Amino acid sequence: MANAFKTYASRGVGTSLTAIGSHTVASSTTETIIGMTVSNVTGSAVNVTVTYNDGANDTNIVKNAPIPTGGALTPIGGDQKIVLEVGDSIKVSSNTASSLDAVMSVLEQT
Repeated sequence: MANAFKTYASRGVGTSLTAIGSHTVASSTTETIIGMTVSNVTGSAVNVTVTYNDGANDTNIVKNAPIPTGGALTPIGGDQKIVLEVGDSIKVSSNTASSLDAVMSVLEQT
């Protein structure tokens, strides 16, 4: 089993749920999210929603969490880890168009 650290990013995320880095876990792969940060890139406070998608359904990790101007939210990291399997993804959205940048680091096992 091979291990690799990878990072996925999305810029200018807006009001539609968007998979970070357009990333979905590939076949014969398991990933552990070791950290994720979502930053507000606008001049006003925004609300962020982060979901886990199992290929069919979105389940909220955080919903409508406020991020102040110039601030960031770390919804996954530290003691909290999430394991992703084939077809899973992490998605983000905002209440404001083009307002978020998101970065997610994973340990990929193939």
